This record gives sequence, C-alpha cells and structure tokens, in this order.
Amino acid sequence: ELGSVDEGTTRTDTMNLERQRGITIQTAVTSFQWEDVKVNIIDTPGHMDFLAEVYRSLSVLDGAVLLVSAKDGIQAQTRILFHALQTMKIPTIFFINKIDQEGIDLPMVYREMKAKLSSEIIVKQKVGQHPHINVTDNDDMEQWDAVIMGNDELLEKYMSGKPFKMSELEQEENRRFQNGT
Repeated sequence: ELGSVDEGTTRTDTMNLERQRGITIQTAVTSFQWEDVKVNIIDTPGHMDFLAEVYRSLSVLDGAVLLVSAKDGIQAQTRILFHALQTMKIPTIFFINKIDQEGIDLPMVYREMKAKLSSEIIVKQKVGQHPHINVTDNDDMEQWDAVIMGNDELLEKYMSGKPFKMSELEQEENRRFQNGT
C-alpha cells in the first residue's frame, strides 16, 4: 500500500530510522499538480524533539494541516506549533487521525481542541454526519458560533433572530480562513 507509515511506503520518510520508528524526523517535500496549480506538501516532524526542524519550514507556508491524534489528544508541541501558526497568520486546518481506534470520544477531542487551542475552532465535518448543515437547527448552529462571533453583522442577525443564508456563513468562514484568523 503506497503512502502507508505502517508499511514503510511513504514518499517523504526517506531515512531508515524514520521508516523503522514510523515518524518523520527530517522535513521532506512532495508535490502534485491540481488543475493549473502545483501543490507542495511539506511533511514535518510531529515529535517535540524535532520542533526546530518544523520552525525552519513555517516561513514558506501558504497554509497548514495540523494533525491531532484522537488517541493521544492535544500534545505540547501541537499547542506550540498552533501558536506559531496563529502568530504568523497561516491558515490552519486540523485533521484528526486515529479516529478508528477503540475508545475514541470525538466530542471530547473537539472540546479539548477548543479548550487548549482556540475557542474559535470550527468543526467543518463531524465523522458520521452529513457535511451539509441546516442553519435553522440549534444543534448545528453551535458549529457556527466562532464564525458568527467574529462578524458584527452576523452576530446582530443572530441576536435579533433573523434567518441566515448558508452562503453568508460560508463566506465569513472562508474570509477568516484566508486571513488566518
């Protein structure tokens, strides 16, 4: 299976020690073409011992995907790196891995992320749920709290009970993501 850490078939883990331990030690780049855009993926170490290696890569990023282990939760290096990404206003997407392991409590992971990283984290797609959101449902509205609170016009609509258009929420979400906020 190509791209498997467990099978040792990743393109970015080139050192023997990386393949043996199943971790990234040295930053590596892999690329692909998407429409007329060349996308470079920079694989950086996740372990605290190699954090300096990660910092060397930050200045060239247009965006970041930060992995959070559903099994291990928020680690110290995750907090440090997310703070650096926020300081540099680098748009960040969180990807929660290991969700298929026994005993995983995803709502707890979401709460931990909001408590330890930022209360403004937006859960874009919960596992096992349809990706479209009905903005009239109060349970679904909680997912949009961070978006609404960051925009005075949306907050005023929300407080006065006026209906939202999904496009308004998505537009504000996209604006905030592009600004790294």
